[in-house]
Parts: sequence; C-alpha cells; structure tokens
Amino acid sequence: MRLLFLGDLVGKPGYTAAHQNALRLRQELRLDALIVNAENAADGSGLTNRQFRRLIDSGIDAITMGDHIFRHWEIEKSLRTSDRIVKPANYPREAPGRCWTIITTESGDQLAIVSLLGRVFMKPVDCPFDAIDRVLNEIGDQTKHILVDIHAEATSDKQTLGRYLDGRVSAVLGTHTHVPTADACVFPGGTAFQCDVGMSGAYQSIIGRDIDRVTLTTRTSEPAHFHVATQDVRLCGALIETDDGGRAISIERFEQKIPRR
Repeated sequence: MRLLFLGDLVGKPGYTAAHQNALRLRQELRLDALIVNAENAADGSGLTNRQFRRLIDSGIDAITMGDHIFRHWEIEKSLRTSDRIVKPANYPREAPGRCWTIITTESGDQLAIVSLLGRVFMKPVDCPFDAIDRVLNEIGDQTKHILVDIHAEATSDKQTLGRYLDGRVSAVLGTHTHVPTADACVFPGGTAFQCDVGMSGAYQSIIGRDIDRVTLTTRTSEPAHFHVATQDVRLCGALIETDDGGRAISIERFEQKIPRR
C-alpha cells in the first residue's frame, strides 16, 4: 500500500492546496490512500462541515483532528454521522465521534486510521497508551494496515509512543508543532515514524501565522489576532509504502510548493 499523510492544514492556504491538489497527488504518486490532519483548516483553528465535505469529495480518504477539534462546534454533526473523520481516541467516550475508522482503498485493501493526543504541555486528556491498546484490541484482525496520528507538543511524547507501537501498527506520524522534523525512519519492528510531518500552509510565516502579528505580541504582550499567513504555500507530509502484512517498507518526507494562481 502507498499512502500519503499530510500534516495540519493551516487556514485557507493549506485547506485550498489540499482540496485543489488531492486528485493530482493521487495520480502522480500512485496513492492507495490519502489522509490529512485538518484541525486548523478553518481560519487556522478547527474545521467546518462544508470544508469537511469538500475535502472528502476532492479525493481525500479520511481526516484526523487534534486539540482544536471542537473549535467550530458544528463539526460534531460530521463526527457523529461520518466514518471518514476520527476524534482523538483518548478523548472521553462521551465526546462525539469515532475513536478509529477503517477505509477501503480502490484495490480492496483496508487501512485503519487512529488519532491520539499527547499529554506533555497539552490540555489534560486520557492516557494515549491505554487508548491505543483498547483501539488495537477493537480493530483486531480486520486489518494489519494501521496509521496513527499522534498530535503532540513534545518529541519525547511522540517517540515514546512510536517505540511502544513498533511492530503493532504501520505508521506513527506526528502533527501539531507544524515544523517538519528530519527523523523519518522505519523502526526495527516495521513501523514508519516521524516526529512531525510538518504543516500544509504558508511557510513565509511563524507556524502558519502572520509574522508581524506574532512578533508584536511576543515582544510587547499586546494582544493581537494572529492572522493566517498566505505566502510560500506548501503541502507537507509523509509518503509511506507498506507490504501486504502492514509492515512499513519505506517512509519519505513529502514537501511540495504550490504555485500561486
């Protein structure tokens, strides 16, 4: 299986780039599956139902979220009714949404999608290790192809989870910090890993936001709305290939500049 996972879509630049290029990426990269993290798609925080539907209709197979999942509460409708979007599995069971989902590719293979939140420097959530153990038990023998998005602040949080899951899932891929890391690798047990696959959005920015606004607030403590930046738009993520048993064969950093129209 060849799958591409794109990191946080930040605002209109990231959302539009993913929406307009999904079909092209599927064809050019010969993808079996295309997954995106879209928790920052709506003006830099959250996701709307319209955006969700348009991303899926454009050729994206499934969407993961993160700590901004409920910034636009309307998304709870999609979380309750669609099997193409998942909530963090270590959120309370009472929160709307699926803890995991399985998509079927055009070739008939199945891929499970799981989202988790880290706990270091993040809002309090349930234990991600307990949550993933529960989820893997629920998935059982339905598929060996399993992608885990670990949405976390600390690299140690992500690395610990990756090592914990080595040999049990196909990939553990980090999101949330918006900066691509240079540690993409396949662990000894056959799990592809990267601490952060990077954001999809404007890179002439500070993690996707207007440079001047962020600098002003940082230097003066003067409150300011951090507008989403618009220049140097790129899609960033990880391209992974797995064998029939769900073990990762390779992982490559993916980065593509999107020309201005």
